[in-house]
Amino acid sequence: MNSVSQNLERVREQIAHAAAKAGRIVEDVELVAITKTHPAEKAREAIEAGQTLFGESRVQEARAKIPELPSNLRWHFVGHLQKNKIRHALPLFEMIHSVHSLSLAQDINRVANEEGLHPRVLLEVNMAGEGSKFGFFSEKLRYEMEELLALPRLSILGLMTIPPLAEEAEESRKYFVQLRELRDRLQTEFRVDLAQLSMGMTQDFPVAIEEGATLVRVGTAIFGERRSRKVDL
Repeated sequence: MNSVSQNLERVREQIAHAAAKAGRIVEDVELVAITKTHPAEKAREAIEAGQTLFGESRVQEARAKIPELPSNLRWHFVGHLQKNKIRHALPLFEMIHSVHSLSLAQDINRVANEEGLHPRVLLEVNMAGEGSKFGFFSEKLRYEMEELLALPRLSILGLMTIPPLAEEAEESRKYFVQLRELRDRLQTEFRVDLAQLSMGMTQDFPVAIEEGATLVRVGTAIFGERRSRKVDL
C-alpha cells in the first residue's frame, strides 16, 4: 500500500500533466486534499509532504479535527452546508464551495453580518439537473444572479459542480465544459469576475483540469478509501 506522501506525489504529477496537456500552467490549479472521515494523523502525513490546503464536508467533523492540526493550514468547505451550521462553519473555512441556493446565500450573508465576517464562496451548479443533488439549475442561477451579487457580505468567486457518477472520467467532460461556458456567460452578462471553477474529484480531476478547473477536490486518491460513519455529522 502506498503512503500518503507517495499518493500525493502521484496526484501532483497528474495535475501537472493535465495542465500541460491543456496548455495551462500548473500554478493555476490548486489541489484541495479532502480529509472527510480521515483522522488528523492522515492529514499530518500530507502536511509533511507539503500540502497546506484541505477540504472538509461536515462542519462537526471539521470543528473537532481542525484544532488538532497546525494553525497555518487553509480549509475549504465542500459539502452540503446546513443552515443551522453556518455560524460554526464561517470562522473555520476560508472558502465555501457549495452555496446551492439563494436562500442559503442570504442566510450566510445574514450570519456573516452578525459576526463581522466576509465569506468567500462558490455557487454550486447542478449541471445535470439531478433531483438527488443540491445546486442551482443553470437558468435559475442566471435569473437570481443579481440578487446573489447584491448580498454585501459575500464575495462570490466562481462556480462549483459535481457531475453524475460515471464509470469513465471522460463521461464527466461535458459537464465541466458546460460549467465553464456558464461561467463565461455570467461573467459577460453581469460584468463580474468568476475566476474559480471547482470541479473534478479523484475519478475525473485530470479531465476537469483540461476543461479549466482551478480547484480540484481529491480525497480517495491521496488518503485511501474513506472510513464509513454510522452517525451523520
